[in-house]
Amino acid sequence: MIKIWLLFGALAWAQNTLAPLPGAQAVPKPGAATDAPYAPLPILQGGVVIPLYPPGSHFLKMDRIREPEQYNMSQAVPGRISSIVNIHNPSIEVHMVERGINTGAAVILAAGGGHNTLNVGGEAADFVPFFYNYGVNTIILRNRLRRDGYDPRTDEVYDAMQAIRLVRAYAKEWNIDPNKIGIMGFSAGAELSAPAAVLFGDFDKNNSDASDPLAGISSRPDFVGVIYPGPSPFARNRTPPPIPRNVPPSFVACAGSGDRGHAVWAMEYFSAMLAMSAPNIEMHIYANGRHGGGLTDRNGIPFGTWQFRFIEWFRDLGFLGKAGVETKAAKDTAAFVSQSAH
Repeated sequence: MIKIWLLFGALAWAQNTLAPLPGAQAVPKPGAATDAPYAPLPILQGGVVIPLYPPGSHFLKMDRIREPEQYNMSQAVPGRISSIVNIHNPSIEVHMVERGINTGAAVILAAGGGHNTLNVGGEAADFVPFFYNYGVNTIILRNRLRRDGYDPRTDEVYDAMQAIRLVRAYAKEWNIDPNKIGIMGFSAGAELSAPAAVLFGDFDKNNSDASDPLAGISSRPDFVGVIYPGPSPFARNRTPPPIPRNVPPSFVACAGSGDRGHAVWAMEYFSAMLAMSAPNIEMHIYANGRHGGGLTDRNGIPFGTWQFRFIEWFRDLGFLGKAGVETKAAKDTAAFVSQSAH
């Protein structure tokens, strides 16, 4: 194909006309259907992809495990995956940073999409180079979706907590600090990150069988990002779960009146944490803005800078320090837990 285009290009220049444009190259495609469970492929160059569950896991639907994922490609940017659906073998895609800048911190990204699609473009893939600049390893979560027959409060949340356990299990191989692993969720993805902050104990207890290769590995996130969230376990129409004393620090961000519903859900989550004086919680509700947007500048309004407020918070808690050094977040949580013992 390249040789043919070069031939046409040379002919065009000889005739003083512009050569025809070539097609996009290296466009990612889903894997093929086979007799084996679907093997997820990386959506970005260099990604290491691992399914969340072993073959035959009770978490999986055996009648659908062979179905390939479906990619929704950008119409304007060749090769850019906007979103993914038909996820029946959920996975993580790991992107590591150079040893010289590696802080050991790792962020698992749970994209939004209303549980109808997974917006891995703007709310996952775009963050890989952003976090790389700060020495932070990035993991793209491909969780199952309600549109494909899964329950957001159980199946999708289980995927998030299983992802935390899996990253922690391979932390040494990926040069990740096992005490600096967290999750950041956007919109529907925040409906995974918020419960992960409080339900990890039950998940670990219910998945402690000796036959489970991850038994004994904690699903507790070391930090949580709750970005323009959907309803959390503390939403008005739900029965709130008890908050563990070792609840991780949380960073919350959302537009205000321009995204009122999600701002209310953000405040409900923050208020629950504040009521128990959980350490190191931070929230930004911006005067102007609309729902979604990921890293976009939003025409220069303050809401377009929330990611830098996250980095400030992240640095203040010690996550951008050297790997292996106890973070301020960990020290503060330990002190908070010890208070209840007196």
